[in-house]
Amino acid sequence: MQLIYGVKDRPKWGRLILFSLQQLLAILAATIAVPMIIGNGMEPSAALFGAGVGTIVYLLLTRFRSPVFLGSSFAFLGSMSAAFAGGVSLSLGYLGLLLGALFAGIVYVIIAVVVKFAGVGWINKIMPAVVIGPTVAIIGLSLAGNAIGDLMKGSVVVNEVTVASPFIALLCGLVTLGVTIVCSVYGKNLLKMIPFIIGILSGYALAAIFTGIGYAANCDVLKVIDFSGFTTLGTAEAWYPNFSFLTAFNINGGGYDAGSAGSIGAYIGSIAVAYIPVAFVVFAEHIADHKNISSIIETDLLKDPGLHRTLLGDGIGSVAGAFFGGCPNTTYGESVGCVAISGNASVITIFVTACMAMACAFLAPFTVFLSSIPKCVMGGVCIALYGFIAVSGLKMIQNVDLGENRNLFVVSVILIAGVGGLTLNIGKVTITSVACSLILGILTNVLVNIKRKGGDKPAEEIQVPATVETEEEKNEEV
Repeated sequence: MQLIYGVKDRPKWGRLILFSLQQLLAILAATIAVPMIIGNGMEPSAALFGAGVGTIVYLLLTRFRSPVFLGSSFAFLGSMSAAFAGGVSLSLGYLGLLLGALFAGIVYVIIAVVVKFAGVGWINKIMPAVVIGPTVAIIGLSLAGNAIGDLMKGSVVVNEVTVASPFIALLCGLVTLGVTIVCSVYGKNLLKMIPFIIGILSGYALAAIFTGIGYAANCDVLKVIDFSGFTTLGTAEAWYPNFSFLTAFNINGGGYDAGSAGSIGAYIGSIAVAYIPVAFVVFAEHIADHKNISSIIETDLLKDPGLHRTLLGDGIGSVAGAFFGGCPNTTYGESVGCVAISGNASVITIFVTACMAMACAFLAPFTVFLSSIPKCVMGGVCIALYGFIAVSGLKMIQNVDLGENRNLFVVSVILIAGVGGLTLNIGKVTITSVACSLILGILTNVLVNIKRKGGDKPAEEIQVPATVETEEEKNEEV
């Protein structure tokens, strides 16, 4: 695709703020969802701050060459729950979150050291385009259910059931999607580059109109937006996050009893078992995400700045993020999708987004507004985001000869395993559908190429130019 801003380009300040806000909106829902799912006092604002910290660490270690945002990882949900399970006190649970993130980070550091000395050639051999392409597509397709599920839901919940009519929610979501598409396809200048912001604001405005009518007419089915969060703005607690390290190290006066979880050694061992295997699973997704963004920006990030640097950035950034927000971080497909749709790969945009996320954690009105965006509106946007991820993966195999059965079998196995939702639960470890499909794809690729002669051409790999030409800014700042 033709980038409007390359990795090293710096948009003017007005546009930079808008682009960063768009990135923030793209990653918001998933980032704050993880602490909300885990509960136990974890706060979305702390996770948002942690995501900003982790992203800055990632950018520093990748020398500001990889335009990717790090957010809360869903892969570690089971691991995080294990920190609070088995009668463990709340404070010890938070300590477990930090220990687990440290274990996961160490795994990444070890793999980075191996890659530094062994190179990335082995990765290209076991994960050529015929393997990595459909795997990237599965990352988008595996999220499709989340987008469609949210598309039919409002945010006002009574007795754990949304009260808004699914048809009203669907209308708001489709308006959001439609406006986003129109802005991206037919928009001019700045409008074309910030379709998500315009789409979300349009959907939110329509949802607010329905909600206002619903309260005025006492009609629950029209209540789409939950405005109750704005009532907390008068409390001091709403203006600062409850960082994980405050509870973990007893700074909040919470105290913990190691005996409640048995011996310290047994507790640390259980956390290690819960986190370390998942880190290896997320490593596979790390490769897929960076292959994907590499194809978009036309620079192989596995070579420049290098896979060892992206791994260090992801691992250490994850530890830093968990220190504040409790959630291990990972590279976000939503961020990659935003880059693809907007054509803005400026790494400065990612940096400003990270700073904005950290600032928003202390800006209660803005945080409450973001959290009030109804699920149907975010669902409408995510249809486009997740779809672009899937399509970018399919584009990677456009030069693969699917007339050959060996390639056809590899792609077929990955797509069916991923779309079918193949997962494996081994104790407290869940191997996601993305990881399962990738592993099956690698094994199938090895199987169909066992008898290849040495002189045969290997399966096609992703060809990425070493550099990308950037354009001068063509339009005046609005």
